[in-house]
Amino acid sequence: MPFLCACYTLNFIDKVLLNYAKIMGMESQLHLIGNNYSNASSAFFIAVLLFSFPNMWLLNRLPVAKCLGFNLLGWGLCSACHAALSNYGGLVTVRVLSGAFESGIPPALMLLSSQYFTYSEQAPRFAYWYMGMGNGQILGALISFGFQHMSPSAPLSSWKTMFLVLGLVTMMLGVIVLLFVPDSPMKARYLNNEEKVALLEHIKVNQTGIDSRHFHPRQLLEGLLDLGCWGIFFVIILQSSGSGVVTAYSATILTSFGYTPKQAALLNIPSGVVNIIVILSYSAFVRFRGQRWLVNAVAGAIGTMAAALLCFLPNSNRAGLLAGMYLINVLPGASNITFQWLTCNTGGHTKRTYATAGMSAAFAIGNIIGPLTFRAQDAPQFRPAKLTLVVMWGTSILASVLCFLYYSWMNKSRARGSGGTAEKVELSQAYAGLTDKENKDFSYHL
Repeated sequence: MPFLCACYTLNFIDKVLLNYAKIMGMESQLHLIGNNYSNASSAFFIAVLLFSFPNMWLLNRLPVAKCLGFNLLGWGLCSACHAALSNYGGLVTVRVLSGAFESGIPPALMLLSSQYFTYSEQAPRFAYWYMGMGNGQILGALISFGFQHMSPSAPLSSWKTMFLVLGLVTMMLGVIVLLFVPDSPMKARYLNNEEKVALLEHIKVNQTGIDSRHFHPRQLLEGLLDLGCWGIFFVIILQSSGSGVVTAYSATILTSFGYTPKQAALLNIPSGVVNIIVILSYSAFVRFRGQRWLVNAVAGAIGTMAAALLCFLPNSNRAGLLAGMYLINVLPGASNITFQWLTCNTGGHTKRTYATAGMSAAFAIGNIIGPLTFRAQDAPQFRPAKLTLVVMWGTSILASVLCFLYYSWMNKSRARGSGGTAEKVELSQAYAGLTDKENKDFSYHL
């Protein structure tokens, strides 16, 4: 789990460093004009969208940990290449290549961590590595603040040096993952045979199996027709539209309040703290009470309120604006629960793998939409972009409730079909490779 957390921390640092590079002189050095920066930010997530399904095909056919390690190496190399940039075309190129490699990171983390734990145990484990989002915000802010103190006469610009160091660290982590992270519980060198059997017995209640390299077209078709999958994809798109704001424009928004770039970096640290607190709170609630839909609905309400503060408060009300800036992290922090909601409601390795790819694609779509709403002509307040957040996050509340109603209806339909009896979970059924629709013992989580 520490390796997975480190992967996601670096993953998020890479996203927020572009945000800081913008206020550290990148725009002038690369001669960016108009919407060039927004387009470069969106290009990264367009690549994530385009490469989500090819990466998931590889994850379905190849060892998961090995795919993760090689993606880390490729993405680290791309991050280091930021140090050689001289124009807009080069920036778009490295952001597209970075997105191609990074698109395989979150799905690999989800697949690896879901192999070892029951559904009730998965929420805190997902939260453990998903705290990398908050860690990344805090470390990214401190890294930016530190590199902003570099001498202007240094042979390499501060923001370029920042990306070079990140790239080298990421490549080192890729080597460590390749050497030490097992592809599945059955290949874990730190477990003996008795412990592996005990683990299989422990997680059989999931009814999803743990690993399979066989592609099943019927499972893919079922996933494409599954209303539950599409509903959660829609929730993720709505939620992640704000992630694009956090990663690409948080520092810009803070400087629009009148703060200096160094102050903006430090003022972003509490955003990471808020993110970590809400992730831990959400996972604890789900661990003991379930009700993932309720977490999403409450987070959506708080996020909508925060976006409204940013949209409608005057610049003179700095305290209110900062409160809104910090509270917008409440909803992106719920994405971890939404991701886990879909994985625990999807049976069959092929279906679950491609559902995970769909989640990555939905996350990318939301992050494409977010930066594109920030148009150069709306600077420095970007009011239309903030108003878009209010609408999208408000809609996410309704979408979460509709997913809850759908899964409740599915459970009631199955209970009527089985006469309301609860069958004992059989090991052969648990690892038969059945999808959630095929396995009549499968119960959907709310």
